[in-house]
Amino acid sequence: MAQFKYKARSKTDEILTGTIDSDTRENAASLLMERDLIVTSLAEVGKKGDFLQIIDNFLNRVSKKDLAIMLRQLSILISAAIPLVQALRMLVSQMEKPVLKKSLLSIVDEVEGGTKLSTALERYPNIFSNFFINMIRSGETSGKLDDTLNYLADQQEKDYELQSKITGAMVYPIFIICLLIVAAFVMMTFVLPKMLGMFTELGPNIKLPITTRILIATSGFFQSFWWIILLGAVGSIVGANYYRKTPQGRRMFDKIKLKIPIFGTLFTYVYLVRFTRSFSTILVGGITVPQGLRIVRDVVGNSVFEDLIDDTIKEVEDGNPVSSVFVKSKYVPSLVSQMLAVGEQTGRIDDVLEKVTSFYVREINAMISNVIALIEPAIMVVLGVGVGVMVAGILLPMYQLTSEF
Repeated sequence: MAQFKYKARSKTDEILTGTIDSDTRENAASLLMERDLIVTSLAEVGKKGDFLQIIDNFLNRVSKKDLAIMLRQLSILISAAIPLVQALRMLVSQMEKPVLKKSLLSIVDEVEGGTKLSTALERYPNIFSNFFINMIRSGETSGKLDDTLNYLADQQEKDYELQSKITGAMVYPIFIICLLIVAAFVMMTFVLPKMLGMFTELGPNIKLPITTRILIATSGFFQSFWWIILLGAVGSIVGANYYRKTPQGRRMFDKIKLKIPIFGTLFTYVYLVRFTRSFSTILVGGITVPQGLRIVRDVVGNSVFEDLIDDTIKEVEDGNPVSSVFVKSKYVPSLVSQMLAVGEQTGRIDDVLEKVTSFYVREINAMISNVIALIEPAIMVVLGVGVGVMVAGILLPMYQLTSEF
């Protein structure tokens, strides 16, 4: 993902500058045009180097939790009839996140100078998403900014809760798998060659079991070419990560994620929840369906579903229902498309989307609980098989030797 610095003119002829993240320059220009901006200049920001860029992004990131807290506080202050500028200054005074505090200081100055809050937020696309900004703009237009902030805070809190559960479920198995890989590498490279050395010295005097011969060949390869294995592993990770950042690579990895046994279904449900929850919030905010779909497209986070939403936008603009594309997709459960159709027929699509969201959140929680329950025994089985093969490879020839004397 590259970062582009832009200069653009709004509908009111106001000159705006800022940065935007996108895969390509063309995509960055398209995103800016969707915000009704006329781009006058667009250039990629000079790269700091992959490692430094990762460190910089980590130190300056604003989490969903930080945004949810800020939104909730701002909503409460505005609901209490405190003027917007004063409410923002109160937020700045108690803000602990440095990057968010610095951004809010600039936003307060702009709002105090007469700029709309949504326009001021547009200068910080790395913190405030297109979805976030459009919801704020809708609240300003309807005069219900406090209600809009409440909706956004609810969504951010639910997204953070869901993300935390999934992250928590994945940390343990990833840690154990990495530990097993490191342990296996050390055993094959440094420990087993010494233990199996006496068998190789016997040569043709004894016929070794197949497990022992496999262990000797494998440990010998690791001992001789361990540096090639390490370089290959690091190179594969770096290469895969680089390819994943390209449009073709992202599309391929996104499709693979949806096809992984068990986890593919979990990822599908997560993307569906992001879509239904965000789309419901958008519709409640009074944004039209085509415009709402364009905004929600950037929230989903998977190119397969982004393409699905793009096709839906075309169908809706041609006068067809939202469900017309979803019903044909193999990645969308029939329940979702059927509920969408019911919502459109009854004119209560936002309520229907909330119910679909609640259903799939429960499904995600149940799947996470089941995965956590199955992970430990699965790891124990794999570990037991690995240890059994090693023990058999060492003890069988020893038993064979002792039986000959």
